[in-house]
Amino acid sequence: MNTYLPELDRRKTQAAMEAVFEKYRIYKTITFMDREVSVTASYTDRPHGPTNLTSDPTARTAVYNVDAPAARAAYCDMVDTIVSRLNEREQLLIKERYLKQDDVFDYKIYNHVFDPPVSKDTYMKIRSRAFYKMALTLADLGWLQLDSLGKKAAVKQ
Repeated sequence: MNTYLPELDRRKTQAAMEAVFEKYRIYKTITFMDREVSVTASYTDRPHGPTNLTSDPTARTAVYNVDAPAARAAYCDMVDTIVSRLNEREQLLIKERYLKQDDVFDYKIYNHVFDPPVSKDTYMKIRSRAFYKMALTLADLGWLQLDSLGKKAAVKQ
């Protein structure tokens, strides 16, 4: 069993985390549209003989209309839970910068949201630490592959 913490590439980790937050914002802001069942019969070309398949479009549509919003809610709840386990400054940064709106910039967060304001370098350290913790948690859940985020070892010649 490996007990060491992996070394992750900061840019790849940031890109992966921003993709997670983008999906979160989309799920939170875009309304889910229920699918409708087609009640009009349509011709489908079928080969002669049994296909051993049964078709129930009404059931498929009903299952989708129930499962898709539940999956969206579960995703958002999991991201909220992961963020709530971060420390106070990291939570503030992630919530204000990534979970609320699309058009928030880093300088607004470190100059106006943090009280007292922090420098850009301190902000970057807080963000990197939060992303690292979240990447490890998401990898534990199976949502991310740490292999794709790891730093490549220098090739010896």
